[in-house]
Amino acid sequence: MPVREVLNRFSADAMPCQRRVAVQWVAAGILLPTWANGAGGAQAQMGLSGAINYAGWFRALSQRMAKAYCQQYLQVLPGAAVDVMGLARKMAQSGSSELARGMQTGRWPADVGRQLEDVQKQFALLNQLTAVPATQTALVVAASEQADRTLLVAQAVTESIEKMAQAPSARLVNLAGRQRMLSQRLAKNYFLSAAKVESKVVHAQLAADAADFRQALQTLKAAPVSTPAISSELELADSQWLFFDAALRRPADDAGLNAVATTSERLLGVMDKLTGLYEAALREVLG
Repeated sequence: MPVREVLNRFSADAMPCQRRVAVQWVAAGILLPTWANGAGGAQAQMGLSGAINYAGWFRALSQRMAKAYCQQYLQVLPGAAVDVMGLARKMAQSGSSELARGMQTGRWPADVGRQLEDVQKQFALLNQLTAVPATQTALVVAASEQADRTLLVAQAVTESIEKMAQAPSARLVNLAGRQRMLSQRLAKNYFLSAAKVESKVVHAQLAADAADFRQALQTLKAAPVSTPAISSELELADSQWLFFDAALRRPADDAGLNAVATTSERLLGVMDKLTGLYEAALREVLG
C-alpha cells in the first residue's frame, strides 16, 4: 500500500505524530484497515454497510492482538509484532468510537447497543492481558482465550447489524470480513502450536479454519454480486491464500514462523480490500 494512500486516509487535521506513526507502520509492512482514517470526518456519516465492516473488523482485531502477543513470546519478528499490537489497539478504539456515535444518534436498537458495550468490555480485558510482557506460555494462552471470548461478542453484533441491512449483499460484506478474522486465527493457532500449547482445540481449529476459508472463497466467487475490481481482488485472494496455506504447512522453525507472520498480514490486507469493495456494492443497494 503506497505511503501517500495511507496518509490520505487520515483526516485532514490529523496531528503530525499520527502521520509519522502511519509511515512507520507502512514501512514495517503492517496492514492499515480500509477505515483507518482517524476519528471523525466522513465516517461520522457511516451507514449500515460501513457498520458491518467496522463491527466485523473487531473479530479480526481480537485474533490479531492474540497473534501479535504470541509472536512477541516466540520472538518472531518482534518489532513488527509490537507495531501490529499498537495498531490493533488503535483500530479497536477508533472503531468503537465510530459505532458508539451511531448509538448516540439513536441509530442502533437497544440490543445492538448492549452488544457493542460488551465488545468494548471484552476488548478492555484483552488490552489488560496483552499489556503484560509475554514471558510465559500461560499468559499467551490466557490472551488467546480472552481473544476468543471477544470474537464471540464481535460476531454477534456483526450478525445483528447485518440483519438490520435486510439486503442479500450484506451477507457478502460479513463473509468477506470474516475471512480477515480467519487469516489471523489461523496464524495465532500456528504460533500457539509452536509455543507447545498442546491443545486438541488448537489443532482442530487450524484444520477447520483452513477448510472454512477455502469454502468461503468459493462462495464469494460464486456470488452474483461482482465487479471487475471484486473479480480481480478475488483472484489475488486465491493466490495469497496459496502462499499462506503453504506457510501453515511448514515446520515451525524460524523460516516457517516468519513466513506465517508475513503471509497472514498480506492475506489480511487482500481480504480487507475485498470487504471494502463488497461494502461499496452494498452501499449502492442501500442508497
